[in-house]
Amino acid sequence: MKPTDFGYCLSNYLTIYLPGQKNLSTNTIKSYRDTYKLLLSFMKMECSISPERLTINSFDRNSIFNFLLWLERERGNSISTRNQRLAAIHALFRYIQGEMPEKLLLCQRILAMPFKRTKKTVVKYLSVNTLKAILARPDKENLNGRRDLVLLSVLYDTGARVQEIIDLIVRDIRLDEPAIIRLIGKGRKVRHVPIMKKTVNLLKQYLQEQNLLRSNFISHPVFFNRQCKKLTRAGVSYILNKYVGRTDNFVKVTPHVLRHTKAMHLLQANINLVYIRDLLGHAHISTTEIYARADSEIKRKVLETASTNAVVPDLPPWKNDKDLIAWLQGLCKLK
Repeated sequence: MKPTDFGYCLSNYLTIYLPGQKNLSTNTIKSYRDTYKLLLSFMKMECSISPERLTINSFDRNSIFNFLLWLERERGNSISTRNQRLAAIHALFRYIQGEMPEKLLLCQRILAMPFKRTKKTVVKYLSVNTLKAILARPDKENLNGRRDLVLLSVLYDTGARVQEIIDLIVRDIRLDEPAIIRLIGKGRKVRHVPIMKKTVNLLKQYLQEQNLLRSNFISHPVFFNRQCKKLTRAGVSYILNKYVGRTDNFVKVTPHVLRHTKAMHLLQANINLVYIRDLLGHAHISTTEIYARADSEIKRKVLETASTNAVVPDLPPWKNDKDLIAWLQGLCKLK
């Protein structure tokens, strides 16, 4: 069967354009791919068009809208997931309009589809006491417990995304002064994050115990499973959930919550937002500002300061104003 124009564009987009020209990470490309897999499944089940027969003209504003409804109603996706899928579709048709200008109108109609409004999520983070309680739970008497403690400590201390910790290899760690960890973030952007002395000591003991300080292990994953393969996202979540009890603020603790927790603790320590942005690897400081908006303790202190400055000192009690009392009594008589 002769390849269709949609098959040609989609294949080139995923295998050549995204990795070669856009230099997107493997995880980002996989996320895009998953969206298109769902779209192909929808077109086959709901529109009776098999993938090998799909053309660019098979899509229009109505079919994409029905696909988004299907995601919400049939698959139970949240609005944020729905919007993420629409963003991937927008990206594909933005590419198609450049490759096939004759499809410009069709593409622009799809690109004009708006994202669905959603509630702004509240940043979830842990108090210092809750974090200490979690880090105190791994059993230091056995190998897995010591590994888990190091993993959670590094995850918090660096404010890293879970994928960044999973991809961490031995040569990315510098334990000599100044101790830093090299993280590769979104878009393969590299940043160097300083780590505390306690974390340095934990890492030294861990790397020695795992025999990872030898020169032939510099490309070995720092955190790995029984098969000596790097941990997965699910694996890191499983380890964290083993030590999470009932938190003091009833937050569902995920690895990303530890990242939020690090950011909030830095903010509460009066660290400049610019430094927090660089540590977290945010492209824009507007992303980092969500932590300033979320910290109720900082808001309370600011309001207290503003209120204190506005209060007039030595304000006389109104009961001592005889003229005011006489006026009020006269007003009552008139009634």
